[in-house]
Amino acid sequence: MSLEEKFTAIRKGLLEFLVLKIISANQVYAADILKELNATEFATQEGTLYPLLSKMRREQLVDYEWKESEAGPPRKYYELTAKGREALRETADYWQKISGTVKTLGQK
Repeated sequence: MSLEEKFTAIRKGLLEFLVLKIISANQVYAADILKELNATEFATQEGTLYPLLSKMRREQLVDYEWKESEAGPPRKYYELTAKGREALRETADYWQKISGTVKTLGQK
């Protein structure tokens, strides 16, 4: 098993956190989320992102607004809800905690 295959579950588990982070910066179109992720080791496809955004909307973490586009039909622009901002804060705090644990283990 390759190193990349070993970390697939970790990357998949972090994807929602990363999408929350991207959306928290600004109202964002799904293609912009994909572009930002694809510039990292968290590259993903529409077939993964759209179901995740739908799930996050059902959980009331994100909402969207339709906006006219100069390049074609109207687009959904996603933004965090209050619940989404809280989930992002909690996840970021937890990430800091586990990152600290990973750094300190085995240093005695």
